[in-house]
Amino acid sequence: MTIPFALNPNLQELKGKNIKKTSPENQAKADQFLSELKEKMFAKNGIQVGNKMPNFILPNAVNKPISSAQFLRKGGLVINFYRGEWCPYCNLELSALRRILPQIRAYGADLVAISPETPDNSLTLIQKLHLEFEVLSDTDNQLAKQIGIAFEVPNYLVKVYQGFGLHVNERNNSDKFELPLPATYVLDKTGKVQYAFADEDFTIRAEPSEILKAVKRLS
Repeated sequence: MTIPFALNPNLQELKGKNIKKTSPENQAKADQFLSELKEKMFAKNGIQVGNKMPNFILPNAVNKPISSAQFLRKGGLVINFYRGEWCPYCNLELSALRRILPQIRAYGADLVAISPETPDNSLTLIQKLHLEFEVLSDTDNQLAKQIGIAFEVPNYLVKVYQGFGLHVNERNNSDKFELPLPATYVLDKTGKVQYAFADEDFTIRAEPSEILKAVKRLS
C-alpha cells in the first residue's frame, strides 16, 4: 500500500496562515467556542466503534436520492462529514480523500461525503475539487444529529461568520445556523462502525493513512 501524504501538517500550516489574518477579537471568539464544544464532549458522545450507523437516504449533487444500503450491498463504506464548500480545511481533506479513492475501492469499499449544504453547493464543490465520489446533502443535519455530532453555532460566532459574508443558514437552506463536527467513519457491510474519528477542533482531521488501514481490515 502506498502511504498517502500526511494531511494534518498541511491543515496546521493553513491554520497558522489564517490566524495571522484574523483579528485578535475574532480569534478569541473562535477559541472560546472551541472550548465550549470540548466541554460538551461532542466527539466522545457521538457514534463510536461498534455502534451501527443509522440507515439513510440523502440527495446527491443532482438531487438523486442515494441510500446507505446501495453502498453496503457492495462492501464497506467510508463516510466523511464536512462543514461545507466554504471551509478551506474541508476542501483540503476532501482533496486528500480523492487521492486515496482508488485504494479505498481496491479494498472493496466506497466513499461518500456528507454536509448540510444544498445539492447546488455540493455540485459546486465536486466541480471545484474534481471529486469522483458521491457528495450528499444532510438537510438540517438530521443524520448528524442522529449520531450526535451536530451543534448550533452561537450568536457571537454567527456575527463573525456573517462579517466575512458567510451565511451558513442560507447555504444550507435552513433557518438554523448549525454544523456537523468534521468526522470520518469506516463501516463494514453490516453498517457497523469499525473506525471513528471526530474532533471538536475543525482544523484536525482523520489521516488518510489511518482511513486506509481501517478499510484494509474490512477486506
